[in-house]
Amino acid sequence: MKKWIKAARLRTLPLSISGILVGSAAAYQNYHTQPNYYIIVILCLLTTLFFQVLSNYANDYGDAIKGTDNENRVGPKRAVQSGEITKKQMKNAIIITSVLSLITSVGVIYASFGSDNFISAIIYFVLAIACVGAAIKYTVGNSAYGYKGLGDMFVFIFFGLVSTLGTYYLFGHSMDWKIVFPAVGIGLLSMAVLNMNNMRDVENDTVMGKKTMVVKMGYEKAKQYHFWLILIAAISFNIYAMNTFSKWYQFIYIIGFIPLLKNIRVVSKTKNPRLLDPELKRISLTTFLISLLLSIALILN
Repeated sequence: MKKWIKAARLRTLPLSISGILVGSAAAYQNYHTQPNYYIIVILCLLTTLFFQVLSNYANDYGDAIKGTDNENRVGPKRAVQSGEITKKQMKNAIIITSVLSLITSVGVIYASFGSDNFISAIIYFVLAIACVGAAIKYTVGNSAYGYKGLGDMFVFIFFGLVSTLGTYYLFGHSMDWKIVFPAVGIGLLSMAVLNMNNMRDVENDTVMGKKTMVVKMGYEKAKQYHFWLILIAAISFNIYAMNTFSKWYQFIYIIGFIPLLKNIRVVSKTKNPRLLDPELKRISLTTFLISLLLSIALILN
């Protein structure tokens, strides 16, 4: 099991559930007394974790097929490239994880809509299929969007908007416009994580023809891009908080931005992109921390 756990890249999982936490917490005050509230929360978390593991497996497989993972790659060694897991085994794991994610998706759709709201249920099922497709097509296939500089946009949509807004809607089948702000914040910080990953790998990606946003704009401009992602995310979170909270302790989530200040400083001063690998974990866990503290504040609101 160790090789599969390693390939699942557990350090990426907290980031993936950030939007679920905030979306569920934002709906807590109005809907936590509903009998299916906690069932929906649990199924959303499971579904998102399956999506993230699927994405990591597919990324491992896709980069190995394309030869992007090689001896020059920085960061944890990939399972397929190292030979720990064969291509056939990883392909089977991708299929199994896809099926599991769709099963939990159907579960959360039924828990939310039952058999009464057929149109909304169909829309969410199509969205679930889109999530599976997005997870796989990031690096797999000739039209892999991660190789065309579109990864940032997809991360913003699925980690931010779909995760947060989609979760919130499941509880009351209505939308609060204010939830858009933390959804944008989480989406931008998720983009910052991907940007950090792509900055770290920019040299190898350039050689291998993987045209990420960092490869397209260059390492120095990617640093500026990184700064703006974090700044706009902070503004988005604060706009939401100022329109939602009234007690001082509810703004405790701001503590989470302290590590991001250090991250910006490290990024601005780092000349060798390979040295950015430790920052990936910092920004990923910090995004989770901000989302967790914001969720606690919402529940106590």
